[in-house]
Amino acid sequence: MTDLERRYARWTALFYPADYRRERGSELVDTYLSLAEPGRRRPSPADIADLAAGGLRRHLRTAPGVTAGFRLAGLLALTTAAAFASAWAVLEVMAPMKFWSRYTGPFMSLGMAAWAVWLLAAVVHLVAPGRWYRRAAVIAVLVTAAVVPAGMLTGLFRPPLIVLVPQLVLGIVALGADAGRRWWVRLAPLAAAASTVPVTVVTEARLDFYGDYYLPAVEALPAVGVTLLIGATLLALGFAARHDLRGAWALLFLLTPIGMLTLNPLGAMLDSGPGRPQVPVWSSMAAAAMLVAVVGPVLLTLALAAQGRRSTGGRPLPTHCPTCGAPSNSA
Repeated sequence: MTDLERRYARWTALFYPADYRRERGSELVDTYLSLAEPGRRRPSPADIADLAAGGLRRHLRTAPGVTAGFRLAGLLALTTAAAFASAWAVLEVMAPMKFWSRYTGPFMSLGMAAWAVWLLAAVVHLVAPGRWYRRAAVIAVLVTAAVVPAGMLTGLFRPPLIVLVPQLVLGIVALGADAGRRWWVRLAPLAAAASTVPVTVVTEARLDFYGDYYLPAVEALPAVGVTLLIGATLLALGFAARHDLRGAWALLFLLTPIGMLTLNPLGAMLDSGPGRPQVPVWSSMAAAAMLVAVVGPVLLTLALAAQGRRSTGGRPLPTHCPTCGAPSNSA
């Protein structure tokens, strides 16, 4: 076994379920070897990313309830993202009306483009689910991510990262929203967006938010994060009572978005300054975001690995040499 074969086998053993490696691990490694550049000694980053994506898809197919859980998490994430898009769109319109001297256009910031696309995605999810919705959701994710560089290039005001990052992570999970649900279930994101409008209008009319996102975000994001956590936990318990794991998997998929929604209190806990400031320093917020970005995916990966071992009866399967098929500890 060459060094390149051994390294491909190790990455395969890391990402793919044991039963799949036993049946097709050698074929998978041989495929990557045949496509590798002559003289290469290590797998390329693109190959490693491809192995990780393929392994995740295989885990999702083999673990009971994971696919259904991802679809449930996608629906909850899209509902939350649509509600936020509606609320922020109202804020974008009301701020220039209250602080007309600070803004030159009808909207407060570049964020209005992202909120409009998210509301459009909620409409597409209702009327044209499936491929068309996924396209709309991908566009919404890309537009949300593009707000930051667009603000840097144009110098125009944009929503803060404390608003954009949770929306972006919610959008990624929302890609899993199921197209096969009944119309009244698919209506949930639009219903949440519509119900948010009068609440936001009344709240913002009474709240002196100084014409920016910070005060509303500090108040709303953690509250919604806690609500989403409680709701997902209750769903997980309800499904578990019927021996259905989809709720537990949905909760695991939603842990990272929930963490991003609660960055402000998490950052305040990490802030070394006196007391707990309403808006923690940037370094504390960045540390909290990194912690959330690591913990959520790690817990999901460990759960998938544990489910994989459970599906094989808890017996560790030996890895095999890609060339001869014999068990090898080095793989």
